[in-house]
Amino acid sequence: MQMPEFEPLHPRFGARVTNIDLSCALHDDVFAQLRQAFARFSLLVFPDQPLTDAQQIDFSKRFGPLEATKVGSYGAGTPLVILSNVDEHGAIVPDDHRLNLVHKANSLWHSDSSFKPTPALASMLSAKTVPPSGGETEYASMIAAWDDLPRDMRSRIEGRIALHHFSNSRDRINPELMTRQEHKALPAVKQVMVREIPETGKKALYVGSHAGAIVGMDDEEARTLIDELLEFATQPQYVYAHQWREDDAVLWDNRAVVHRGRPFARDTHPRIMIRTTIAGDGPTVRE
Repeated sequence: MQMPEFEPLHPRFGARVTNIDLSCALHDDVFAQLRQAFARFSLLVFPDQPLTDAQQIDFSKRFGPLEATKVGSYGAGTPLVILSNVDEHGAIVPDDHRLNLVHKANSLWHSDSSFKPTPALASMLSAKTVPPSGGETEYASMIAAWDDLPRDMRSRIEGRIALHHFSNSRDRINPELMTRQEHKALPAVKQVMVREIPETGKKALYVGSHAGAIVGMDDEEARTLIDELLEFATQPQYVYAHQWREDDAVLWDNRAVVHRGRPFARDTHPRIMIRTTIAGDGPTVRE
């Protein structure tokens, strides 16, 4: 039985995983090593994994139940989020098409599903078609950011609750990007601003572009504070930028990492990515 090998990608988080085939049913001992590495590194990169959708779903399910893709998204109602600038006829859509507007919104720093009552545990993204340049995904360690956050900033947010709403990110790109169905299905939710990772006991800052207000704080003050925290957390020393290659797969911990997509020639080169999202085990705020 071959065991996976781990090569750190960044001084603070992230590892490249080799000597493993995710298309096969993994032995329990192999998966246990992956689960430990997931807790340790927060982000795992698996090169050369030409996965089918079914294989990606099967592997992702080892970490827990999968979210169903929300209304208004490409792949709604299935376990797959299809992130693409190619329409159903195989044509690249223009820059102002909804599919490209979604990518632009995803180019804001965020944690997947923080706008849901139970936010996501993890996401897995696999690359099917990548552009010749651009289109990277950047990841920032919110554990490292919390560890380095000045004491006065910590005192301002410990015990605080933020309000997350899908519209907070979408409205920055286009006020009409969020559909009526999405507004109805996705009301604002409360999330703690500092999360503890049970597997390690480490704390992580928990903010992103879906956060727009803080309970008990003036809205303008709250927005300024959220922006300051996110600016601090996404400084270069906390960021790993992944340059995608076809058949790469990346798994990350949404409790401990925020991410964003980077621009590319959206109206010229195709980019097709498939995401599975592992559901969290409960809300961060219980009422």
